[in-house]
Amino acid sequence: TLTDYQGIEIENAAETRVEPVNGNDLYLSADYNVQCYVQQAAEKVLKVKKAKRVSVILMNPQNGEIYALVSLPEYDLNEPFVLTKAYEAEGKNQNDKLNDMWRNPVISDSYEPGSTFKIITATAALEERKVTLQDSFFCPGFKIVEDRKIRCHKTQGHGSETFKQGVMNSCNPVFMEIGARVGAKDMLRYYHKLGLYERTGVDLPGEANSIMHKLDKIGAVELATMSFGQSIQITPLQLMRAVSAGINGGRLVTPHFALEKKNPVTKEITEYEYKEKAGAVSKETSQTLREVLEAVVAEGTGKNGQVEGYRVGGKTATSEKLPRRSGKYISSFLGFAPANHPQILGLVLIDEPQGTYYGGVIAAPVMAEIFQNVLPYLDNL
Repeated sequence: TLTDYQGIEIENAAETRVEPVNGNDLYLSADYNVQCYVQQAAEKVLKVKKAKRVSVILMNPQNGEIYALVSLPEYDLNEPFVLTKAYEAEGKNQNDKLNDMWRNPVISDSYEPGSTFKIITATAALEERKVTLQDSFFCPGFKIVEDRKIRCHKTQGHGSETFKQGVMNSCNPVFMEIGARVGAKDMLRYYHKLGLYERTGVDLPGEANSIMHKLDKIGAVELATMSFGQSIQITPLQLMRAVSAGINGGRLVTPHFALEKKNPVTKEITEYEYKEKAGAVSKETSQTLREVLEAVVAEGTGKNGQVEGYRVGGKTATSEKLPRRSGKYISSFLGFAPANHPQILGLVLIDEPQGTYYGGVIAAPVMAEIFQNVLPYLDNL
């Protein structure tokens, strides 16, 4: 209809009509049933742990297809300007509150990953042959780095342990040692190879990038903290992409939803293509990594991620948020199955859980519950 400059309709004005044209049909990798399983598990832990936020992603590490993505609390898409309770009380203006509510932290936020990042450190050390699974270490509960005393999560120490046991125990002193063996220059080289300096290329808007140290700013302390996933920030999708390369034989895939479009009239199908880089890590390192991460779930800190009848690999994390000693944590678990040839990779992030906050205790069971439903379902597709 015709309106004046104030937007008021002019009576008896001529009207024109443009008939709608059917667009193409879009086919996605997202699976409704998988999304429902993930949604239910995320809602449950959000309520039980009274967390600020819970995010979960499920992806195929072989090709980057995303099966499910959940970030709670959500808002009503039919009423996008109505603030939910989670955002009403924040001391910000209305626009900032709305933008916070609308943003997707899985895509748009970076965070300190904590111990899940030890997978990256282990990958670099194995590739550079700076460590073997049988190498011996000793953990007294801390490591002195220059003028800092950096503690292990087990303050009384793990004692004598092999590298494999160090991964299973998620031992910080072990990773500080192997980080020092690799060195800052080579460590950053593997960050590049594993795609941690670039956006993943996911087909969603607003993707953030990592925040990394520059080489000339990395001293012994920075190298030590980087080695166990502190003092750097990455996005959840960057972590999943890097780990996918570590466990799929070394291929850097592009996370994505869109598979193909179909013209409803001509029935012509156009498949979407996504970048893939081979050679991020060797097949030998990839196999070793899968075996070690399976041991983490079978016997280590990830025991609560076990699923009967399936071989599951994974890594726990409990990362302290900034500012330090604020008592706020992000608890997470990254898991994949089957461990010998991963077809699904999942990441659970629980932001500021109340009470117990260890990733192995509260995040691993969430992924186990999701896998218990999703793995048999995918097997039957």
